[in-house]
Amino acid sequence: MATLKEQFWDPVAGFGVTFRTMFKKVVTEQYPFEKFPTAPRFHGRHQLNRWPDGLEKCIGCELCAWACPADAIYVEGASNVDLPDGSGRFSPGERYGRVYQINYLRCILCGLCIEACPTRALTMTNEYELADDNRADLIYEKSDLLAPLLPGMEQPPHPMLLGDDEGDYYRGAYAAPAPTAQTAPSAPGSGAGA
Repeated sequence: MATLKEQFWDPVAGFGVTFRTMFKKVVTEQYPFEKFPTAPRFHGRHQLNRWPDGLEKCIGCELCAWACPADAIYVEGASNVDLPDGSGRFSPGERYGRVYQINYLRCILCGLCIEACPTRALTMTNEYELADDNRADLIYEKSDLLAPLLPGMEQPPHPMLLGDDEGDYYRGAYAAPAPTAQTAPSAPGSGAGA
């Protein structure tokens, strides 16, 4: 009798689960076509930030690479020497990140590199689509990670435009950007300090 039960009743019982769920509301998300926003503090793709004049915030200290538990970050720092014509700066500091790579095949998106960065040069965006069909394309270079140039920024290398030395940048003591043609200049003595 046990074999008769196994032959007839078990398949019917198994299909019972299928028939019960057949008429329930579908909860599947239509991901590629309907993208929902992520949480505000979501850890996604990294971004190398810039100062308001376009210079890079990364000083090539390699602390992010040391803090990475997955060994996914590779940084090569280089001296940030002014050329005689004053056009040789990539960052306000003594050094800059000449080579910066993040291997997203290894990265676990933990955010320890963000905590280790002394200049807040490295942050994480909400971008979560990090899949590709080629392994080499998942190693992001510095050009892939740098924040885009916003209006008023200049592509490095160029001299420091916001202050006389790197201390002005790091303390936030640089002058406010010059008013554009669309905004009226402020009255003298009103002060526009940073």
